Amino acid sequence: MNQSFNEISTQDLFSLLNNKNVKIIDVRSVNAYNGWKLKNEKRGGHIQGAKSLPLKWSNYIDWIEIVRSKHINPGNSIIIYSYNKADSEKIASLFKKAGYNDIRIYNHFITEWSANEDYPIDRLARYKQLVSPEWVNDLIQGKTPPEYNNNKFVICHAHYRNRDAYTTGHIPGAIDMDTLALEAPETWNLRSPEELKKALEQHGITHDTSVILYGKFMTPNNADEFPGSAAGHIGAIRNAFIMMYAGVKDVRVLNGGFQSWKDAGFDISTDDISKNPVTDFGATIPSQTQLAVDVPEAKEIIKSDDANLVSVRSWPEYIGEVSGYNYIEKKGRIPGAVFGNCGTDAYHMENYRNLDHTTREYHEIEEIWAEVGITSDKRNAFYCGTGWRGSEAFYNAWLMGWPRVSVFDGGWFEWSNDPKNPFEVGIPEKELVNSN
Repeated sequence: MNQSFNEISTQDLFSLLNNKNVKIIDVRSVNAYNGWKLKNEKRGGHIQGAKSLPLKWSNYIDWIEIVRSKHINPGNSIIIYSYNKADSEKIASLFKKAGYNDIRIYNHFITEWSANEDYPIDRLARYKQLVSPEWVNDLIQGKTPPEYNNNKFVICHAHYRNRDAYTTGHIPGAIDMDTLALEAPETWNLRSPEELKKALEQHGITHDTSVILYGKFMTPNNADEFPGSAAGHIGAIRNAFIMMYAGVKDVRVLNGGFQSWKDAGFDISTDDISKNPVTDFGATIPSQTQLAVDVPEAKEIIKSDDANLVSVRSWPEYIGEVSGYNYIEKKGRIPGAVFGNCGTDAYHMENYRNLDHTTREYHEIEEIWAEVGITSDKRNAFYCGTGWRGSEAFYNAWLMGWPRVSVFDGGWFEWSNDPKNPFEVGIPEKELVNSN
């Protein structure tokens, strides 16, 4: 039986924006929340202070756990909005069933809130670089997707030494790109400028090519074969960082990777698409040197009161219980590094992602970082064991528009290989103080 929920006016909603007991819930897609205008609204983004809880997630058995993880509690006043009333009511019914009683629906986001600049909207600063499967599908169908004005593009299916991940199913027209094309297995660092130039040209990429990257999320039995992660999609983000460093001007990532493409129900191809090499990248490599930090710079960052060297590693790695990798012997952390808390181990980044593998609500990442002093006014260099997780954290901060972000490319692997570099194990004193 359909339930009826009270509606709230635009003016009444506006008056409640600063009420901490009110939780505004945006049940549109994460892409609409981030800033994409999907229904011809005047302004893209979300109502200031709203939490992202897409209708898609209501199919998950642990939906209520997601709700609670966002600190949305039964004592809160709940206001739900979407593009249409039916979607809002579906989520309202779930809240009602879960014991939430103060629930209202807002039905005027497009016609009133988005249309009037007096009502505040937030959006991810660089949302255009995090695209939806619908956006990619428009591109390959020959349509011009929104926020795009280029006439040449390459879609790259990233993997690490595993072409089967590509040949068993990929986005139509995509070429495959092994992460080893852009990073060296001896160090897992960036390849030389000459090697990067050759690799990009072999893949048909120039400085003014739009590159869209994605990968598959996999959990192989032997996760040690995947440096830094057991997922192909994080390899795509690693490649995105390296391309940006090299000088590709328009690098985009498919939000949620191949899983989001499958979830959207678009065609999947098994054709082995040939690469179309180009003769010249067209710009000096690297063009964005500030995006990568070496060991001497990392040491300067540690000394600075205006900078953070952020360890995007798991807690067991951070305190030296494990190295995280079978090929890294030394355990511990870089003294002075700030704990960036990726997830449970070296092969998971769940603290930066939603259950459908899309990027986590950026406000939540900012809040987690702010608790340990990682803020946009500082210079922040992210690192992990070999660069993959550090690249994903970097990409999140870059998408937020943070002005001084980079990847300490050598990470724990390079740092620990030099016996002259200091290291620590155990729980840092500052962490002990904060826990008491």
